[in-house]
Amino acid sequence: MAKEIKLSSQLFATKPLARILAETDGGTHSLRRTLGPWNLVALGIGAIIGAGLFSLTGIAAAEHAGPAIALSFVLAAIACAFAGFCYSEFATMIPIAGSAYTYAYATMGELIAWIVGWNLVLEYAVGAATVSISWSAYVVSLLHDLGIELPPQLVASPWQPVQLPSGELVHGVINLPAVLIVVLISALLIVGIKESALVNAIVVTIKVGVVIVFIAVGAWYVKPANYVPFIPENTGVFGEFGWSGVLRAAGIIFFAYIGFDAVSTAAQEARHPQKDMPVGIIGSLAICTLLYVAFSVVMTGLAHYSEFKGAAAPVAVAIAYTPFEWLRPLVKLAIISGFTSVILVMLLGQSRVFFSMAHDGLLPGTFSQIHHRYRTPYRSNLLLMLGVGAMGAFMPISVVAQMTSIGTLFAFAIVCAGIPLMRRSHPHAPRPFRTPLVPLLPICGVAVNLLLMYGLGWPNWIRLLGWLAIGLVIYFAYGRHHSRLRQELAAK
Repeated sequence: MAKEIKLSSQLFATKPLARILAETDGGTHSLRRTLGPWNLVALGIGAIIGAGLFSLTGIAAAEHAGPAIALSFVLAAIACAFAGFCYSEFATMIPIAGSAYTYAYATMGELIAWIVGWNLVLEYAVGAATVSISWSAYVVSLLHDLGIELPPQLVASPWQPVQLPSGELVHGVINLPAVLIVVLISALLIVGIKESALVNAIVVTIKVGVVIVFIAVGAWYVKPANYVPFIPENTGVFGEFGWSGVLRAAGIIFFAYIGFDAVSTAAQEARHPQKDMPVGIIGSLAICTLLYVAFSVVMTGLAHYSEFKGAAAPVAVAIAYTPFEWLRPLVKLAIISGFTSVILVMLLGQSRVFFSMAHDGLLPGTFSQIHHRYRTPYRSNLLLMLGVGAMGAFMPISVVAQMTSIGTLFAFAIVCAGIPLMRRSHPHAPRPFRTPLVPLLPICGVAVNLLLMYGLGWPNWIRLLGWLAIGLVIYFAYGRHHSRLRQELAAK
């Protein structure tokens, strides 16, 4: 096995592919394989379609792209498609729960794997906490519409003022609804992946149904004049309309695509990962791209893009141009459903990444403990419930959406770069799904993802570097001293 380890230094020691595959074997310490192809597609759609579609579309159109926001969705989808093909090859070749973390460990070594795994915390755990806060706000609003008022002290963080439906701005004590949804979803994930997938499928059906209704009904009231000019002239500032605005908007609304990669974290729980993982990853991406482009075309056709600027609920502005006021509560229901499924898949993905990292010794072993009955990483779920629940209860919302996007784009770039490296280091390994046009497609994937990162601006790069610095401190203080691979190398 020592010969399989390509070692430039211990920091960049790669984990042997044979060992990774051996860890997917059944047993009392393995995850239960119950997911079929449509479960995986539903997981992908559940993670992708959240409130970002309803909020970011209007904001990005008003401030950056105008009606050309549809092109921004296509550009972001292309970046995701490059990564999606690469994820599909890795997920069929290495059907294990660690996703991009595990792929980096097999191709680029332990330090890069840690960096990728640490970036996934931005996408999954921090993202889930942020979404739980927004979930709380929409539930409070929906209850207000039904005549039910919750105590202001229990629906807001002490450090994040919240505007109640009545217009009152309050500083609360704890955001209790955010805690409640994290606890309920964590309990569901502990009970089992099959039950979680069923609930996710129901929620996905609701929100996709509402999106389709909005597109079908709104298309009849589109005003072609709202599409002129389709690409507004640039103001002289990078990112403010013109083609640079389309690029900047693509980097922003990329947040609305985040989550398809979470399908790969369920590879160890898929019945036939070699056949079904590409269906789940690419299928969910294709469906969501069609819905996103159609949604953005109808939305910017109903109202002029400038009307979305500063709007708290951009979709409501568009709905006002139709005679169907009943669309408003339906959209609100879709947003709540979207948030629910996003939290579910994010917590699922994070617990599986922690499961793999703890199994490798880079995190405390408690994260890799499997429940004897449910065969789920229940301790990881419990710890995430406490951590994410606490962030949801007390964390103020800031610029996490763009910070999450840049961290995820970085992980995607690493996965794309890993494909040609794996083709070179393991040319004869079985590949049930092969990424086409290697190395051209992976290189394009790296380039497009880096381009979108560039479009997000230097403040987000600074935040990313700060986050990476924190992760490196944790790795050098704990991870490298407990790494199972490093311990085996030292014993040889």
